[in-house]
Amino acid sequence: MRPSLRTSLFLAPATAWLLCMLVLPLVVVLVFSFGTRGAAGGYVPALSLENYANLGARWAAFQNTLVLAPLGTLTCLIIAWPLAYFLAIKADPRWRTLLLILVIVPFWTSILIRSYAWIQILGGNGLPSLIAELGMGKPRLINTPFAVMVGIVYGYLPLMVFPIYVALEKLDKKLLEASSDLGSPPFRTFLQVSLPLSLSGVATGSMLVFILLMGEFLIPQILGGGKVFFVGNALVDLFLQSRNWPFGAAVAATLVLVMLVTVTLYLRAMKRLSGGRDDVALM
Repeated sequence: MRPSLRTSLFLAPATAWLLCMLVLPLVVVLVFSFGTRGAAGGYVPALSLENYANLGARWAAFQNTLVLAPLGTLTCLIIAWPLAYFLAIKADPRWRTLLLILVIVPFWTSILIRSYAWIQILGGNGLPSLIAELGMGKPRLINTPFAVMVGIVYGYLPLMVFPIYVALEKLDKKLLEASSDLGSPPFRTFLQVSLPLSLSGVATGSMLVFILLMGEFLIPQILGGGKVFFVGNALVDLFLQSRNWPFGAAVAATLVLVMLVTVTLYLRAMKRLSGGRDDVALM
């Protein structure tokens, strides 16, 4: 059997799976986006650009998503990198496994339950009451972008920690010692040694968190209280409540396009920072 034919046979099952489970649903969504809403909802075949022309009606959802998703990703990165560095470089090997388990412990509980727990913490009888007792007023924390950001960081932080931890675990500690012996201060060692060698983990973790946040709807729904809408919330409303499937498909197609462009530009930037390495986003 020719090598090319053998390779094609090996790839055929995976290719068929991707076509049926990934490409075909996207094609269906794209076709629906050019249709019109029926009298009782649903989809009526047509060839119209009206749904794309009305995207401005959901601009608030796009705006919240395009602001809070990158901001949440950046916040997770800022918190996760020192934590991953401590776990990979500084932590006692005898306790490392236990510490890693503690990082993923929140994942053992449904995100729904964890989000409701934050309602109690950020609600009127939680942190605001404590702040009021300290004589600093009683701020409103729940049903705000701040509450959504707290839920995002709490829910997605482990997805950022582990890729960075895996990248830093491969780091040769002798490089850090050599940098210190040559007189480099810790911050310069971070910029010239630790950060460049962990870019693969940073890229992977950032993509995991960012892509999931772009489609997030549960955390904004619960902690935003219907006042902080993401595109995911708009899609739930369009498909399940107003049953405007063509408009929902147009919103979904636009979201996919925005994610595709953003991720492509991000990977190119990371590849440039890593000196042209093709494996910058691979673990």
